Amino acid sequence: MAAAGSSWGRLPGAAQRLLPIASRHDRLPDEPAMLPFGNGRSYGDSCQNDGGVLLKARMLDRYISFDPASGVIDLEAGVLLSEIIDLALPSGWFLPVTPGTRFVTVGGAIANDVHGKNHHRAGSFGNHVLDFELLRSDGSVRRCSPTENSDWFDATIGGLGLTGLIRRARVQLKRVAGPWLIGDSRRFANLREFFAIATESEADWEYTVAWIDCSGTGRRLGRGIFIRGNHASAQAAVDARPPGNGSLRMPFTPPVSAINGLSLTAFNKLYYHRPGAVATDALWHYRPFFYPLDSIHEWNRMYGPDGFYQYQCAVPEAGAEAVLEEMLRRIGESGLGSFLLVLKTFGTVASRGLLSFPRPGATLALDFPNRGARTLALLEALDDLTRSVGGAVYPAKDARMSAAAFQHYFPRWRDFSRFVDPKFTSSFWRRVTETPNA
Repeated sequence: MAAAGSSWGRLPGAAQRLLPIASRHDRLPDEPAMLPFGNGRSYGDSCQNDGGVLLKARMLDRYISFDPASGVIDLEAGVLLSEIIDLALPSGWFLPVTPGTRFVTVGGAIANDVHGKNHHRAGSFGNHVLDFELLRSDGSVRRCSPTENSDWFDATIGGLGLTGLIRRARVQLKRVAGPWLIGDSRRFANLREFFAIATESEADWEYTVAWIDCSGTGRRLGRGIFIRGNHASAQAAVDARPPGNGSLRMPFTPPVSAINGLSLTAFNKLYYHRPGAVATDALWHYRPFFYPLDSIHEWNRMYGPDGFYQYQCAVPEAGAEAVLEEMLRRIGESGLGSFLLVLKTFGTVASRGLLSFPRPGATLALDFPNRGARTLALLEALDDLTRSVGGAVYPAKDARMSAAAFQHYFPRWRDFSRFVDPKFTSSFWRRVTETPNA
């Protein structure tokens, strides 16, 4: 069983204490090594604090105000994205940017500067934050925005919770007609076809993403399914059938990972060839479109008691096809991939955060069952390829990159370190800056 306060990757847990933050008006405890903890959906150790304290901020779940005319919502940082949708969607508003799960806190979305399928249009989550309050361990509170304490604003967006506790935030939501999206999906045979479709789609489609067959080798290397969509008009959704409310739960943690070479190959073949892979004028409810895995509660259990690593890299457009092809070749030959390999493009909307991950190019994300040295060796090889083209790995999903790799990916880390609260730290930060454990 995963320990309280564990990360979503369920890797061997850290020894840490959880202290709840019950009110945004409370002072922080007098502890030498603290870290905010939202809903535990970060995959690696950016939300872990071995030997220290996790400040459990999920109880900061109150709405302060919501203007249904402007779509501006003011709320505490422990509110989940799912709760924002439940409140705002009936009034015609939706999240401006959403990651692949809606069970993320607002504070976590800011601290990891999450991105979604519409980065080429909207950038990352931090681009839509109007302002927030940051509580420091010395009791001081900073109101941060693009025009007030803007340096703290930029450090905290994508700052992995290290600059202080985000108490409340104001976010600009996006106007939509309802809960439906309209779009299409198609198969592609290789990465060259993927990039052609992606380029063609960016002008007319807000959301674009592709699933890749990570078991593919030879002629099957790089094949996948491209999905694109826009928010549907009110008229288009008149005859839509409401989605079912049913969900599944992974009932137990199997003694060994359910992800293996045989299950992986069989699933990918069936998924690629299924009739529903090709669709025109399809109407999707937002939940299966944005959050397909949210319908399986605790799906992370399927990787077994040793957990899993998620790897997400971004590579620049120049040379992306060649380096991603080499990555897919190595992943396919290893037999260590997962059912869900996601490939999408990042646009040119600049992220504000000093440590923000998105950058123009393409981003690849998938899970790897933890099989010890074999898995770590493959991930190190993928790191080498990422570095060779000037790319980066996403800190929110990492649990093993070296200090040298991190400092290469994020050259502004020293500038960022000036904003780190002296009593805030994490297992991730100590690892990538080579500082002693808490």
